[in-house]
Amino acid sequence: MVARSPHVRSQLHCTLGVPYSPPMPRTRSTSVIASVVATALLGAACGDDDSSTSATTDPGVTMEAAVQTYADGVHASYAASLASAIALDEAIDGFLDMPDEETLAAARQAWLDARDDYGFTEAFRFYGGPIDDEQDGPEGLINAWPLDEAYIDYVEGAPGAGIINDRDSYPTIDADLLVSLNERGGETNISTGWHAIEFLLWGQDLDDDGPGARPAADYADAPNADRRAAYLAVASDLLVDQLGGLVDAWDPAVSENYRAEFLARQPQEAMTDIVTGLGELSRGELAGERINVAYVERSQEDEHSCFSDNTTADIVANATGVQMVLEAAYPGGVTGTSVLDVVAAADGELAERLRREVGASVAAVAAIPAPFDRNLADGVPDSDPGRMAILAGIEALEAQTPTLVSAAEALGLTINVS
Repeated sequence: MVARSPHVRSQLHCTLGVPYSPPMPRTRSTSVIASVVATALLGAACGDDDSSTSATTDPGVTMEAAVQTYADGVHASYAASLASAIALDEAIDGFLDMPDEETLAAARQAWLDARDDYGFTEAFRFYGGPIDDEQDGPEGLINAWPLDEAYIDYVEGAPGAGIINDRDSYPTIDADLLVSLNERGGETNISTGWHAIEFLLWGQDLDDDGPGARPAADYADAPNADRRAAYLAVASDLLVDQLGGLVDAWDPAVSENYRAEFLARQPQEAMTDIVTGLGELSRGELAGERINVAYVERSQEDEHSCFSDNTTADIVANATGVQMVLEAAYPGGVTGTSVLDVVAAADGELAERLRREVGASVAAVAAIPAPFDRNLADGVPDSDPGRMAILAGIEALEAQTPTLVSAAEALGLTINVS
């Protein structure tokens, strides 16, 4: 475990100084989704002043300054995610100390809160940074999906399924065991991370109109309740530890870490990685793997947070992460030269188009009605407003990706995105 620290809440704002809060839906209510849409539209409107389309002559607007701001923002974002993961860990400890419906609800809410903070950080992936490092990157331990529930615990029709119920094979549940079992024998054999914790808190989602409904009694007097509690506690501790490692990797107070190496590189090389990450998240990962697969296959198993029905909020947070990096609107008050500032110095009209398109994509995905899986049912026609909203979100994310490539080209960079 790492030292506890107070929860840091993200405060994002657009580059022209008009404050707004990032879309962070806490419930499935229509009013929350509506406020998210309004927020995204406000972000898209920031910068309608004609001056935003002209090339800047500010000598402080350099690629090197933008890379420095990015490194500061990555550290602040992971610190915010770590802080809320610690709050989740404390809520889980409270639930396991006194397992009842009230403490379970508190742990679930803490998961939803922490999940939002992590969602923004997906914009820091896809270029071999600390989280995706081929040798020891923890991404697969943190956010791997989709998850085969029966690999962990009982499921409908199989009360003895999973690691938890197999005392003979796994007599002791500890961190080493769960790490060793993650993705063993198959990509869906996920034993750690956000979605393992999610399943342990909610259980299978067997309700067309709501999330899973695992009872608190599963941790009190149900078969193998002690092992289930041990598993949840260990998985939560592991998440905190893994996020702590990412904070350390980007910590400005550490002289020899990934951040130091990142800033020592040529600014053009670092900026290529930054924009590559945004392009890969926009189209191949978010529009493709996280939305389109579930949309086309009509598969609840392929939605990102299927147990908690938090998939729509996940999507919004990921899309907002792209906007956050482009506008340098990071948690903890981190500001400075943004990627859009540097693009605007080279091509003001292109920067403005990119800003508008990204704002539009955030608004489009925020308009997807929750729960996401209700839009996947076989009987729902493609003309249904929910499915049309999903398709509009996919198209908006795909549309911004060529503009991201053009922005890179305007800076003399070459990026390849799927």
